[in-house]
Amino acid sequence: MKLRRKNKTTIEVATSSMNDIMFFLMLFFLIMSTLLNPNVIKLSLPSSQHPGRVNTKEISLSVTKEMNYFINNRQIPFSNLEAELITELKGAQEATVILRCDNSLTVQNLVDVLEIGNKLRVKMILATKASNGTKN
Repeated sequence: MKLRRKNKTTIEVATSSMNDIMFFLMLFFLIMSTLLNPNVIKLSLPSSQHPGRVNTKEISLSVTKEMNYFINNRQIPFSNLEAELITELKGAQEATVILRCDNSLTVQNLVDVLEIGNKLRVKMILATKASNGTKN
């Protein structure tokens, strides 16, 4: 008496679609990592030998080479710069304004902004680019 089956069934897991899923996940994370840049205003910062770090509340003030002024990535005219800084500084015990100026601007443009900071008695730090190319 022969009790063996002639048709043996094999168990297989189809993994051909796994490659597509992994490719789409990789593509998704690559696209998302390029969109997560917090400082979207493109500036060419001046260089510095000893860059520093700031640990207080930071207010970003950017000036482009076209003389466009941005406070925390929000464009404002120069005439409203002082009023907007006062609004941003309200309620902050120890705020620091990080000044990001394009390196093609003149010193007078920098002094105009620093005078406003001096009038408001706020600590201002000029952002520079480290010698190795990283932004600080």
